Amino acid sequence: MAASFQLAVVSSCVMLWAVACQGALEFGYYDDTCPRAESIVRAEVRKAVRANAGVGAGLIRLLFHDCFVEGCDASVLIDPTEDNPQPEQLGIPNRGSLRGFQVIEAAKDAVEEACPGTVSCADIVAFAARDASYLLSDYKIDFEMPAGRHDGRQSSANDTLGFLPSPFASHGELVAKFAAKGLDVDDMVVLSGAHSIGRAHCTSVQDRLGIGSDMDPRFQRWLRRRCSNDTSSDTDSPTVRQDTVTAAELDSQYYTNVLRHRVLFTSDAALLTSPKTARMVRGYAKGDGKWERKFEAAMVKMAGIDVKDGADGEIRKNCRSVNQRAR
Repeated sequence: MAASFQLAVVSSCVMLWAVACQGALEFGYYDDTCPRAESIVRAEVRKAVRANAGVGAGLIRLLFHDCFVEGCDASVLIDPTEDNPQPEQLGIPNRGSLRGFQVIEAAKDAVEEACPGTVSCADIVAFAARDASYLLSDYKIDFEMPAGRHDGRQSSANDTLGFLPSPFASHGELVAKFAAKGLDVDDMVVLSGAHSIGRAHCTSVQDRLGIGSDMDPRFQRWLRRRCSNDTSSDTDSPTVRQDTVTAAELDSQYYTNVLRHRVLFTSDAALLTSPKTARMVRGYAKGDGKWERKFEAAMVKMAGIDVKDGADGEIRKNCRSVNQRAR
């Protein structure tokens, strides 16, 4: 009964999420072929997050930046090569700012030792983001992640700007970017809550430091002290905490910060420029647990964007490179 229900839920995603979910994902996908897969990934994530909570934030962001470009296919992990010198990780939104590669690599090595050639890098990225959410939320965000993704073979830096939402985006631009991936306005507002953890480069907030910004003056002065002397345009730019209240906890504090005009990005502040999204922000700021439940569902939905199967993907031996094809 339970298995039938789970399969029905995942099958329904194809009808309900048209663009967002193009492959059949299953809960407990590796139960028969690699039953320890998810526990192995969680052990690596737990070890990394205990050492540095920021890596956990990076793992959540890694899933987002993977799924929004080529779909959830681990294409963001592919290293530059002579044949492909500019993969996704070198795109402007990604260059020097993505974290968590070593965790995915360690998890892949451990899974390969247990079950060679069985678990995709794309599923490991999805599991790792789920586990990081669980650990950083003090176990409040707790959900199952369906699996069955295959790894992609294409990765291009040129695609990142076109698909990834910008920190400078207006409300309309955000809605359009999320809609293009089959995600609605509620998903957009809910997933923005991940900005309650992690750090941002000062180059992403410079537009908020001038006269005319709606930012809380005290918060703006704090940012100016850390960023106003930053003239870099590359990855050497200083970083600042996204949430100065509960910096290492994934929680609904982000929405209180939005209401108090104490958020970093133009795209964060944009949530108050529409009556509908402003109403959602006020609701999630109550801290009654509603956001956590919504975040669980939105993460599963996002992790189903344009997934690949065996016909257009593969199970990579090494997450940083595509498999060599026989000539």
